[in-house]
Amino acid sequence: MLSLPETRIERKKEFMKTIIKKIPHFRSEDEERKFWNTHDSTEYIDWKKAKKMRFSNLKPSTTTISLRLPQGMLEDIKVLAQKRDVPYQSMMKMMLDSKIREERVAYK
Repeated sequence: MLSLPETRIERKKEFMKTIIKKIPHFRSEDEERKFWNTHDSTEYIDWKKAKKMRFSNLKPSTTTISLRLPQGMLEDIKVLAQKRDVPYQSMMKMMLDSKIREERVAYK
């Protein structure tokens, strides 16, 4: 025989399998925020059917890396960055981004 907590859990699982509530229409982000702060999303969304998404236009997080470059190459990058009036690390990111985009197009 199931204990009381297991019974509740099983009932909730069965309930969630059959009934998914309709998400209401929100007039503002504040209204939506207040709603989700007081409601359980599992009653409205079947998370088992969720798919992983990438939002590439959002500000990306950064990761620190260590990169060894020949001194002359680093000096050239610094000179180019100074001409554009940007920090040299930003210049390196811009150059890498440009080359990555170029390579993606070449290998499609």
